[in-house]
Amino acid sequence: MAKAATKATKKAVAKPAAKSTAKTAAAAKASAKPAAKAAAKAAPKATAKAAPKMTAKAAPKTTAKAAPKTTAKAAPKAKPARKPTVKLSMLRPSVNNMTVRVFTRAAGLDHSETDAWGQTRSPEFLARNPAHLTPMIEDKGLPRGVLWESCAIMQYLANKHGLDKFYPKAPAKRAMVDSAMFYLVGTLYPYVARATYPALGFPQYAGEVGHSDAHPEKKSEAQKAALAAIAEPLEVFHSFFRDGKPFIGGSNPSIADIRLAATLEFLAVVDYELPGWAKDYMAAIEKKLGKAYAEPAGDVRAYIAHVKAQAGA
Repeated sequence: MAKAATKATKKAVAKPAAKSTAKTAAAAKASAKPAAKAAAKAAPKATAKAAPKMTAKAAPKTTAKAAPKTTAKAAPKAKPARKPTVKLSMLRPSVNNMTVRVFTRAAGLDHSETDAWGQTRSPEFLARNPAHLTPMIEDKGLPRGVLWESCAIMQYLANKHGLDKFYPKAPAKRAMVDSAMFYLVGTLYPYVARATYPALGFPQYAGEVGHSDAHPEKKSEAQKAALAAIAEPLEVFHSFFRDGKPFIGGSNPSIADIRLAATLEFLAVVDYELPGWAKDYMAAIEKKLGKAYAEPAGDVRAYIAHVKAQAGA
């Protein structure tokens, strides 16, 4: 009896529970399906139309026209380097050479420089220049291709390039410039050479006392006599050729002024006391021509300083 009752009880209890659980699950399924369908319908409509409108028109217009124009003109073709029209062979410690070096710079001429130190007696140099002199220029317009002598070089280049500022075309003015240069070469420079070459270590001209076997005392006397003689031609340049003007060429330095100022640079090696006007004159030329004068003059001054240092050592 007890067992039968128990079984009956278990069955009675189990069946209602099962039925209620089944009904609950069925209800859940019934409610889940409408919700899923509602969600499925709602989501596509919200995203399908929103995304295309935000991205379709944003990117293309900002980059389409930016790049090509910045690179099209970036790399122009390099122009080939011009070859110098005038080739100058020179010696840095020489004031004769300094003259042409100053002029080519001041005139803005396209040129190159070659230091000919130790080369002027070589077969190659002598084949072009049997006089073995510097400065020497090489230029296509010359009958023999080369030209030496500082004054002749400046005259030629000024004529060829129309440099009236340095070498006036007016016959009277040009004659004064020519006269000043010839007077310097024929009168002043020989005195300067006799006075300074022994101290500079330059070879003396043949026939000069300094070049001879004369007693050192005689050579010293000749050097002192040359120093004393410099004052007269200097005064001629001051009172006659300048004649109250800043320069021989007037308001601008001429080729004669460049030649004179360069020549006077050598006198520092013997501590020659230039008159006040000559110091002012040289300073005015250097100021007027700037680096065109200062750079070549620097080579001459450096050599003089070296020579004096060696003599004092």
